[in-house]
Amino acid sequence: MQTPNLPAIRALRPAWNKGRIVGQKRPLKPKHVWAIRVRLELAGNHRDLALFNMAIDSKLRGCDLVRMKVVDVMASGQIKERASVLQSKTQKPVQFEISEGTRASIAKWMKDPLMVGSEYLWPGRFHERLHISTRQYARIVRDWISSIGLEVTAYGTHSMRRTKVTQIYQKTGNLRAVQLLLGHAKMDSTVRYLGVELEDALAIAEAIEI
Repeated sequence: MQTPNLPAIRALRPAWNKGRIVGQKRPLKPKHVWAIRVRLELAGNHRDLALFNMAIDSKLRGCDLVRMKVVDVMASGQIKERASVLQSKTQKPVQFEISEGTRASIAKWMKDPLMVGSEYLWPGRFHERLHISTRQYARIVRDWISSIGLEVTAYGTHSMRRTKVTQIYQKTGNLRAVQLLLGHAKMDSTVRYLGVELEDALAIAEAIEI
């Protein structure tokens, strides 16, 4: 007598996101940005300070940030005030400003022995890796977040990308400017990215008198 094939019984595993905060990552507040900067400055961590400042200013995705090259930010021995990077996701260039503080931190980082002869702005520590990986960058961000006592699951690499544009939107209400800075092709993407709600739109409308 042939025994019927019974479905395999698998042990139940807890959901991967049990106890975690998932979804859109929160942007950092100005007080968080300064708290992280102060800690990195006191620690003398020139690479992380330059990386943190560039992540805030550039508003780039993590995959584009880690691939930045020295020529992207430097010309004729000087740090540029504005730079342009080709986005890997859209294959379109996006421009961004490099603030004075960021330029100063990059200049210090460029003097580090690890940067001698390096093509990439954030070189890897192993010969087979030309630059830091996105996973390594994510670990670095977690260290920044935990260092100031924030919940690490609520923030991530996209928090760096969202931080400055969130402040720009809150202070100006200019979605078109935010769209250009993020390199979004459609305004709908920017609205979803910022989490703009009807109340935000009404508040902007109420502030305008004709």
